[in-house]
Amino acid sequence: MQPVRGTKDLIGEAFRRHHHVIETARHVTTLYGLEEWSTPIFEATGVFARSLGETSDVVSKEMYTFEDRGGDSVTLRPENTAGICRALVSNGLTQGGLPRKVFYAGPMFRYERPQKGRYRQFHQIGAEILGAAEPLADAEVIACGWQILQHLGIDDGVVLEINTLGDAPSRDAYRAALVAYFTQHRDKLSADSQVRLEKNPMRILDSKDAGDKALVAGAPTIHEHLTPEAAAFYAAVKRHLDLFGVPYRDNPRIVRGLDYYSHTAFEFVTDRLGAQGTVMAGGRYDGLVQEMGGPPTPCVGWAAGVERLAELLAETPEASPPVAVIPVSPAEEGPAIALTQTLRASGVPAEIAYKGNLKKRMERANRTGAQAAVILGEREVAEGVVVVRNLSDGTQERVGMPGLLSALAAAGVVDAMLEQVVEGLEEGLGPDPEDAED
Repeated sequence: MQPVRGTKDLIGEAFRRHHHVIETARHVTTLYGLEEWSTPIFEATGVFARSLGETSDVVSKEMYTFEDRGGDSVTLRPENTAGICRALVSNGLTQGGLPRKVFYAGPMFRYERPQKGRYRQFHQIGAEILGAAEPLADAEVIACGWQILQHLGIDDGVVLEINTLGDAPSRDAYRAALVAYFTQHRDKLSADSQVRLEKNPMRILDSKDAGDKALVAGAPTIHEHLTPEAAAFYAAVKRHLDLFGVPYRDNPRIVRGLDYYSHTAFEFVTDRLGAQGTVMAGGRYDGLVQEMGGPPTPCVGWAAGVERLAELLAETPEASPPVAVIPVSPAEEGPAIALTQTLRASGVPAEIAYKGNLKKRMERANRTGAQAAVILGEREVAEGVVVVRNLSDGTQERVGMPGLLSALAAAGVVDAMLEQVVEGLEEGLGPDPEDAED
């Protein structure tokens, strides 16, 4: 049996990279006052059909949609902003306590051609500020994303590109200009873009077709159609980005095609991932909560692909090396278990060898990646000492309980933070020998 095409197992280094990205994002978003939400991985199909648009590739070609046994149409989530907004409404959180600042992490699903950095089950992290209309919210959520990239050490070569989608009057004027422009070149548009011209012309700007891209290069930009209010909002976002110390550049071709998107749109891009150059993207979506049945609620946020961020990491995070606790025979298993549990309770990763003679148990310790082994034989238990063997260089010494942490620290396993373990070790294994009092 093999994993389904477009999915992959996360094991060893792959998992550590994946976990490091999520935990780093979790840490940084906490600094920004975000709370973590977890929503179901499948929703009623309408949640995504309404939020992503019937003409989008995701809805028309890529969603995993099926009818459940009750006859309801459900869809594995292709993204999570819609689910977050649905949760805000269905949990009655729009009536008070706004803004809500939310972080999420989890798997998403899209049926598309698998390629490097793109899977049918992939993972995203995301940040949303729900219920804040001010341009400061746009700048802060972008700054949060930028700080995550910095903490991951992958900000070098990543560029923030921003644009504005304006307000409703700005977009109405812009749509009219796009329709006029693309109608002149209708016969050169791809079949998909000819449909978009009738239903949602701004989506033509997102086309991946080479012929469409050539036409898009000459299309008008929204900046020529902004109302004074929309222009002032965009200027304020950029001013706040300067205050946060986030570098950026204007890209008038970044768009979102649906009516509930407004004002800021942005992408963090890099040339280190080939064609898949976007590592984080988002914008303001002031009409989405209302689309879910809630009141008008201004929102802004972003999402980022965990696989792409993990691929950019310069190094794979090291696994925490355990301490291998090795009883020489079954008679020492009781004290060995007590020591193992005391170490674990104090925050020290520890493994106990289950069976075999001393040689086999030491071989097992090496396979686990342990840097040190703590060996207990009949004599050691009687004297209240242990043998600490450094598995990196093979040196070993007999130490009393008060000296155990120092010996483990010398082997690179624990640090000074764990000095508080000593008391627990003393209690767990009884009195110390007199010659170890120093």
